[in-house]
Amino acid sequence: MKIGIFPNYKKKDSKVILDKVMTFFSHKKAAKIILPMDMAKKFHYENFGMENILEADLDLGISIGGDGTLLGICRLLAPHNIPVCGINIGNLGFLADIETSELENKLTKILCGKYNIEQRLMLAGYIKKRGKITLAGYAVNDVVLTSAGVARMVGLELELDAYKVADYRADGLIVSTATGSTAYSLSAGGPIINPKVKVLLVTPICPHTFYVRPMIINETEKINIKIKDTSQKVILTFDGQDVYPIDQDEQVLICKAPFFAKIIKFDDKNYYKILLNKLVWSNSNADSK
Repeated sequence: MKIGIFPNYKKKDSKVILDKVMTFFSHKKAAKIILPMDMAKKFHYENFGMENILEADLDLGISIGGDGTLLGICRLLAPHNIPVCGINIGNLGFLADIETSELENKLTKILCGKYNIEQRLMLAGYIKKRGKITLAGYAVNDVVLTSAGVARMVGLELELDAYKVADYRADGLIVSTATGSTAYSLSAGGPIINPKVKVLLVTPICPHTFYVRPMIINETEKINIKIKDTSQKVILTFDGQDVYPIDQDEQVLICKAPFFAKIIKFDDKNYYKILLNKLVWSNSNADSK
């Protein structure tokens, strides 16, 4: 089994956890471990590094970090049909399914094939200009359109399947998957949606008009966003990580991606239990500050 390891070097505990992972697999002949060369050099595992890890024909990837780290690895590996599992050393781990206290147990299950692969809907964002359509990026959680400078409202026109649905004056607009419903959209007042439900969620950010509310739409609908009435530069962000600038004469097209994020989960994890624990932990942690 070829396993790609993707540690987040910005996390202070990454080296400790990576060392434990490497020690575990060093005694397992059934696994070949590969790291991206830049990470291999940073963590002094050059012998396991590969310049273009996508050429390694990986069976799965393991991220070491938080959900953000896992999202980035999903965007990298999903187009190649490679599943990803996350080791959580972040604060909130909705997606990263392995806690550090259960590291050896879960890595053993991976080698034995005792895990499930959940297919999560992904988004594709495109830019349309003068009839030409260009891919801007992919997202597991959300694609967000906002102003790039000082927070100011943006005028937006929303079309669903070529039918005009609404005009917004808001700080921006979030288009998310059910997976991303517990991310930025939740902070903006959107509902929580079980990721097994194949829908898209459109959530305005601080809308100026009272009647404007989040909309749940079919996963097959195509979203067209036209930018109106703003002197601000506008940007698209993908999972809060990749940024794409938008010009005034460009339209944003968002739809279901042609592939899924494949995320490894284990039988002892329940979505609602995780949801309750993480949200309660988040709330109690905020109260303690």
